[in-house]
Amino acid sequence: LRVGMFGGGTVGGGVVELCSRFRERFLSLGADITIAKICVRSLDKPRDFAVPNGCQLVTDFSSILEDPEINCVVEVMGGTGAAKDVVMSALAQGKHVVTANKALLATFLPEIQAMLSQRPGTSLAYEAAVCGGIPVITSLQNDFLGDSIETVMGIMNGTTNFMLCKMEGEGADYGAVLKEAQDLGFAEADPTADVEGHDVQAKLALLTKIAFGKTVPVESIPTTGISGITSADFEYAKMLNATIKLLGTARTVGNKLAVYVSPVVVPLTHPLASARGPGNMVSVGSNNNGATTYAGPGAGRFPTANSVTSDLVRVARGLQGPAFPLESAVELDSDYEARFYVRISISDQLGVIRSVGEVAERHGVSIFSILQNTITDPSNVDFVVTTDTTKLSQVTAFVDDLAAASFTLKRPHFMSLL
Repeated sequence: LRVGMFGGGTVGGGVVELCSRFRERFLSLGADITIAKICVRSLDKPRDFAVPNGCQLVTDFSSILEDPEINCVVEVMGGTGAAKDVVMSALAQGKHVVTANKALLATFLPEIQAMLSQRPGTSLAYEAAVCGGIPVITSLQNDFLGDSIETVMGIMNGTTNFMLCKMEGEGADYGAVLKEAQDLGFAEADPTADVEGHDVQAKLALLTKIAFGKTVPVESIPTTGISGITSADFEYAKMLNATIKLLGTARTVGNKLAVYVSPVVVPLTHPLASARGPGNMVSVGSNNNGATTYAGPGAGRFPTANSVTSDLVRVARGLQGPAFPLESAVELDSDYEARFYVRISISDQLGVIRSVGEVAERHGVSIFSILQNTITDPSNVDFVVTTDTTKLSQVTAFVDDLAAASFTLKRPHFMSLL
């Protein structure tokens, strides 16, 4: 396998190091991998890895894409512009492609699939695109073929998990924890993609395709981020013997499929509740296995490079199977059913609970429980209602009506209960 790599940064450098360090092991497995060229932005920029003997640094895409001796392209440059041109051109020429680019794959999935169908024998591998170093994609592609997956859900963004863990552990509010995450380098200066769930959207679209065979446009996935969560939510979660996690979820509901990204109140007895700091975790529910949980680092130089390198070894050994083994026309159900947690901020007055109950009844929402901390300021009181199983549209209408009530201080915040 002669490899041309696009991107010589953090992940690319890690791939070069691993391929050099374990070359003899790979050869013993029948995987002869040579990184022949690396395309970089600047030839003058210092590199934090040793360029292998015989490897050429280049700046021109065509020097890799038009090289007939290069039969595999690694794309770790990121983005959906030039990276798309690289991936599509490589596939069109029958070159295998290994990529870590979840946004590219999720956004252009139908186009990429169409290209693969025209090039039988050409592999597309992308283990690093979801959850960094966790081998969840390869497992979903190969290990459930005699099983029926019912649920895939998980913590797929380390930044938000770090923030939620800090909010829970320190009682801090969202703003303070976001600043700390930015200071530590976990969150970008513009954190929108992470905190509003857009990063998880793309990852969930890929996992949904692999697990259920359904192509779901990224922008169609209902998504709520963590910016509305407060320290009070963790106080109430504690009363429920639970915590709060931002989850990407794809699950069968009858003969339909519900796909969404949302904060979820997770019982402490569930494996997902144990994910700490910037780690990732994915839980797969299936008929044969019951629950299978994958946990590990969701980012970082060597965790991500390990996934890319493992893809290269599989491609070199001829063991990389179909990129998307299943196809399904299952109907999407955006109005999914769940039990919900609704936090309501009010100015305390007589009859509030009764009024809330009446609004719930009007929308067919059955209240399961009411939680309230000791009141310290009657002009600003938070309390929580949890519901029996109800549709998303019903709880949304319930919250809309409550937001217009005279006693509420702001729009109630709601999330599902696992």
